[in-house]
Amino acid sequence: MLLDLWRRQVRWMYRTGRPNALARFLNGLSARQYAAGLAPAHWVTLEVPGRRSGRLLAVPLVVADHDGGRYLVSMLGERVNWVANVRAAGGRAVLRHGRPEPVRLVDVPVPDRPPILRRHLALAPGARPHVPVDRHAPEAEFARIAADLPVFRILPDPPA
Repeated sequence: MLLDLWRRQVRWMYRTGRPNALARFLNGLSARQYAAGLAPAHWVTLEVPGRRSGRLLAVPLVVADHDGGRYLVSMLGERVNWVANVRAAGGRAVLRHGRPEPVRLVDVPVPDRPPILRRHLALAPGARPHVPVDRHAPEAEFARIAADLPVFRILPDPPA
């Protein structure tokens, strides 16, 4: 009962596909907390320049580890600003968890996404209300939705 109430509240905060005012406020707090390293190691802040403003934007995200790689997943699908901003920046961004880590984010092909999506849901309880598959479902269920959820592999991007 309490879990269902929480899930409805989380979905309400993103009911238009974008965060409402409450979600933006909470995301701002989380981004500062994660960037400072005051959270589990797989909670990070993604910093990427806005594609129109050029202003540095900070988004709290969860890093999913799978088969020796690290990945970021867009729980709300393709039409979110951070995904468009990352693509406009050629994949270059910075992850923060106590210290800055310059990275290159590379789109993962759709057929490779299902096990990563499953791992992401295991690590990111806040994403579960937005994904129409249970985290314990077989990979075939994740394959059904894989094209709708962008996944980026995190690679190091050392300074030139």
